Amino acid sequence: MALGSHAVTAADAVQTSVKIETKNQGAVINKAIYGQFMEHLGRGIYEGVWVGEDSKIPNTKGYRKDVLAALKELQVPLLRWPGGCFADEYHWRDGIGPRDKRPATVNTTWGGVTDDNAFGTHEFMTFAEMLGAEVYINGNLGTGTPQEMAAWLEYLTSDSQSTLANMRRANGRDKPWKVDYFAIGNEAWGCGGTMTPEYYTNLYKHYATFLKTPEDNRPILIASGGHTDQTEWTTTLMENVPETWSMRMDAISHHYYTLPTGDWAKHGAALGFNESEWFDTMFNTLRIEDFIKTNTAIMDKHDPEKKVGFYVDEWGTWYDVAEGDNPGFLYQQNSLRDAVLAGLNLNIFHAYAERVRMSNIAQMVNVLQAMILTDKEKMLLTPTYHVFKMYIPFQDATSLPISIKGENSYVLGDKEIPMVSASAAISTSGKYYLALVNAHPSESRKLAIEADKTFSRVKGQVLTADAMDAHNTFKQPNNLQPKAYKQKAKDGKLILDLPAKSVVVVELLD
Repeated sequence: MALGSHAVTAADAVQTSVKIETKNQGAVINKAIYGQFMEHLGRGIYEGVWVGEDSKIPNTKGYRKDVLAALKELQVPLLRWPGGCFADEYHWRDGIGPRDKRPATVNTTWGGVTDDNAFGTHEFMTFAEMLGAEVYINGNLGTGTPQEMAAWLEYLTSDSQSTLANMRRANGRDKPWKVDYFAIGNEAWGCGGTMTPEYYTNLYKHYATFLKTPEDNRPILIASGGHTDQTEWTTTLMENVPETWSMRMDAISHHYYTLPTGDWAKHGAALGFNESEWFDTMFNTLRIEDFIKTNTAIMDKHDPEKKVGFYVDEWGTWYDVAEGDNPGFLYQQNSLRDAVLAGLNLNIFHAYAERVRMSNIAQMVNVLQAMILTDKEKMLLTPTYHVFKMYIPFQDATSLPISIKGENSYVLGDKEIPMVSASAAISTSGKYYLALVNAHPSESRKLAIEADKTFSRVKGQVLTADAMDAHNTFKQPNNLQPKAYKQKAKDGKLILDLPAKSVVVVELLD
């Protein structure tokens, strides 16, 4: 019998109810909310994605076959590249042309390693096409120039007979690529140049003026915004970047990383933590909702029509680096705690889908809260990967208002967070889906599902385990993975069992 399929009796004590409004539809959940981030950092690209055609690791034109297949299964909608902090020291001409002629450069931001630039513009764009993903390219504002940034866009998008367009053709790509998103700099407050909001805003307007592409291939332009509880970046940009014929701002980025301790000097361990660390991680990650609220309120004041998006284009967990690994590689294990945290964040992004039209988890392979971990020829899927796959039906779905009533508190010490998080939507195929997250590590919950439409059963998947830090290893790659979940109504009542520390995604059926 599948987990959650036991018969419901009158004696079952319903502690919490989830109400879904199917007739009062909300905003579309942009598929880009499920975007992935790949930076020249550690083994995120080299080994993680790219091994080269001569590698003993099975590959297709240099791309790992196992990773490529896993990402296709994930239906990755968007890829962000080349950074991150790396973007503001990356010069795109270093990564084009014959690979044996490309210069070797030092990655001064991440580990001081030498990059042979084997993975450049053509490799990235080809990879995105192989996955059927849109692209988000981050331009170099920190050490670049307006001319360099404009030239990169011309190289990518021009169908003319210009020198740059013909250079692209000579390097193996005849037709222009579609560039969906383009950012002017990254983390301008820090690694991107240690700028003030006012200084960056002027630079944004300067650079954006010269980013010209064919009319049918204009990328969404993204400004580098703030992080954590900052609002001054959003305020300054919204007040000082007007939409004109020669320059525009389509979105503002925002970054937030979840640290168990909240302390950048010692983040906290990826495994072997206690309930206090579990709770603090959940408490800290849920702060992102307040950051979204305060920033989007500022945007609503200046942009009531909601033309400008608020992109959380870097988010996820950041733990202490795995022992013995290069500190600059940011490699960490990924446990059930990360899966629950991912579900909490995705549900928040759904709730604010009117403005939050993109997010990029950091990062896709072998870095921070990764989907995939590799060790040379070995590969495993993380608990976070499984949550993203469970949530695929929410890509481009239409959100539905949802409310939770009854007992819904998880209290530890003097702090309190909601125990249950939920999100509902109508998929592009017209099906109804419900995502549920139980943030409590030891208490299950019975949920009464109420709606203005009759649902008599559910079917889907649940991800949970006994241990808070349950995870997959290269020796046991399938230790933690989703299991079937189903439930039928009894006496007209649809009641779901939500296990402790779990993520459940189900289709609601008549």
